[in-house]
Amino acid sequence: MLYLASKSPRRRQLLDQIGVRFSVLQVDIPELRGAGESPEAYVRRVARDKALAGLAEVKQDPQAHVLGSDTEVVLGDRVFGKPGDAVQAAEMLRQLCGREHHVISSVWLLDQAHAREATCISRVRIAELDDADIAAYIATGECYGKAGGYAIQGRAAAFIEHLEGSYSAVMGLPLFETAGLLRAAGLSRGH
Repeated sequence: MLYLASKSPRRRQLLDQIGVRFSVLQVDIPELRGAGESPEAYVRRVARDKALAGLAEVKQDPQAHVLGSDTEVVLGDRVFGKPGDAVQAAEMLRQLCGREHHVISSVWLLDQAHAREATCISRVRIAELDDADIAAYIATGECYGKAGGYAIQGRAAAFIEHLEGSYSAVMGLPLFETAGLLRAAGLSRGH
């Protein structure tokens, strides 16, 4: 049985997209970057911690496979989490506009005997936006609950000047890498 350890509706939609059956586990993991922890190490650790928390919930099922994932927007060494309010969202977008940033998405697949992991790093450039553009976008509410304050699959798609990497990873789950992990674990379509 495959479980997705995530509260994200986008991750559920993305996993549905590749045709696997799964159940959802609601896990709460603190997302705090450790001192001296690189952005990539942080994203990988949080994704692993989600999968571990999920596996602990279903430990009575020896056939359980648990998928955990995390995605963060990174500019330089700064990890942009989810904005708490409109002011934070506007500040994030102002910093990202006209500059290339990275989106790091890590996925872990754990079972009782194996740990499989893949990390995808995409490069994204948001076009220059003026304050009116940013305010109009924030007014849609789409910025909330999204790393970096934008949703590439929504209205922010019109702001994406360049993407090199994985579109699904920027949304929250790298599907190519996830499918590879599932194949390696013997979990095929409909499983």
